[in-house]
Amino acid sequence: MAAPRATDGVDESCGDTGLILSNSSTGDPKRPQFGTRFLTDPRQVFQHNAWDNVEWTDEQEEAAKKKVSENNQPLPPEKQEDYDSRASEYWNDFYTIHENRFFKDRHWLFTEFPELAPRCNINHESGPSVAGANGSPDQKQSAALSPDSPDFPGSSATYRVLEVGCGVGNTVFPILKTNNDPGLFVYCCDFSSAAVELVKTNPEYDSKRCFAFVHDSSDEEASYPIPDGTLDVIVLIFVLSALHPDKMRSSISRAARLLKPGGVMLLRDYGRYDMAQLRFKKGRCLSENFYVRGDGTRVYFFTQDELHELFTEAGLEKVQNLVDRRLQVNRGKQLTMYRVWIQCKYRKAP
Repeated sequence: MAAPRATDGVDESCGDTGLILSNSSTGDPKRPQFGTRFLTDPRQVFQHNAWDNVEWTDEQEEAAKKKVSENNQPLPPEKQEDYDSRASEYWNDFYTIHENRFFKDRHWLFTEFPELAPRCNINHESGPSVAGANGSPDQKQSAALSPDSPDFPGSSATYRVLEVGCGVGNTVFPILKTNNDPGLFVYCCDFSSAAVELVKTNPEYDSKRCFAFVHDSSDEEASYPIPDGTLDVIVLIFVLSALHPDKMRSSISRAARLLKPGGVMLLRDYGRYDMAQLRFKKGRCLSENFYVRGDGTRVYFFTQDELHELFTEAGLEKVQNLVDRRLQVNRGKQLTMYRVWIQCKYRKAP
């Protein structure tokens, strides 16, 4: 259940200038800024498809808060319970209807998350480094650790990545295509069996390098086919927001147990007052900042502090917690769309 939605507006990777994140002083100071298209003259707004690092005025912020407050009328408990109990059904229907038509490969992945790139040398502040086929003795020893089963998928790998909420593979396949490290193994799971089937039937799916499986990340008792302490990277892209807020904490805590010491969790998700939140009409609110779409799928809109609390309570240390504000433009319809996303990196202590 991982993907930004066509109904939420333009795909999160849209724009021809890449990404630039505000508050960069809180992240890695060596991180290059990718995207330098700034709107200095409002009269030029329709000259390009997107503008980077857009700061809101006080008036815009107040208008957004007012809009959200007006819509904060939760549906009856029985309605909320129905959407929760039938969550997998709604996501299966979504993927069955739309398959992979609405999703694009995320070409920004390796700029924002170099931990996923081939043969990268990530410094201590950014997470673990990628081992090649002949990894160090420590890496080989870690790769061989399998307390539950010595033959779990990818047990011989030297660098393991898991995407939770993989959707139709818009993160998995760019990694497999771009990172040819022979020591790499990629796991991917989704709540929706229909989504996982689409991943497995994709001609680019390689069972020697990837293992896709159905998993409910909101179920703390559900077991992963991977032993704890064996993953280098966990990726969460527009997936945590699809869970019920009451289940987010246990989901992150359970996933964090899969990480090796020094492993990192990477997240990109919807921020508070994103265009998608402001577009919801009355009658779609489940609880504060949590909504249901017309097709029954749900979405939450985060603040940086909320995410920081979730990760730190799971025992992870902050590497990066940034807000990405972009102005996307539909030049044909003369429309402007203010997007707000949050990007995080949190590491398990070495």
